[in-house]
Amino acid sequence: MTYCVGIGVQAGLVFTSDSRTNAGVDAASTHSKMRTYGVPGERQFVLTWAGNLATTQGVVAQIERDMREEAETSLLTVKNLGEAAEYIGQISLIEQEKNTGGGPAFEASFLVGGEVAGAKCRCYMVYAEGNYIESSHQTPFLQVGESKYGKPILDRVLTMSTPLEQAAMCALVSMDATMRSNLTVGPPIEMYVYEAGSLQPGRYRIFEEDDEYLWNLKRSWNMKVKAAFAEMPPITWVH
Repeated sequence: MTYCVGIGVQAGLVFTSDSRTNAGVDAASTHSKMRTYGVPGERQFVLTWAGNLATTQGVVAQIERDMREEAETSLLTVKNLGEAAEYIGQISLIEQEKNTGGGPAFEASFLVGGEVAGAKCRCYMVYAEGNYIESSHQTPFLQVGESKYGKPILDRVLTMSTPLEQAAMCALVSMDATMRSNLTVGPPIEMYVYEAGSLQPGRYRIFEEDDEYLWNLKRSWNMKVKAAFAEMPPITWVH
């Protein structure tokens, strides 16, 4: 299983993804689900995904092939993030069809964010059907994969004015909640933070399973949740 979240606030973007592709009784296998592309001063992109591994890897391979071969349409030529989302959606449809005729078993969805000079910093989710939506003021985040466990913290904390550092911490708490409730989502955890308007590569970090900060975050969050619960007003019983 997979969990990826993309956050788009006024200050920029935060993308976080797990790396687990299989979690069996005997072993867990991992594979990166994040790529970054860009030309400093001109354009920057970050891409994460969930779904069929053959489809997602085919999409990534085609994106990189188009850039390498200077195709007419690629992440090097799109004028904004909307065009990038449409481009990725079309490649995804082609790759799904390649895999023995497509179908639900070969579906994949993507989160893409970034900025092109002259256009605004944006965050999109590309559905398996090839269409896409953008994050909004009402919901400044998008999720793919196992989304339900990590959604409550995002709903309660995030607004468009949330600083990038707080948005990054919120994304990690969201990921921790998902890993705690679903063992098929797991580390290494990748995080990418992009500052709007910079048009420079963002900050990247990978959190391994034994990462000290990740463990401190888990412990601190658990303690604070329990402390807040203990301070809740008691139930008033009506006799």
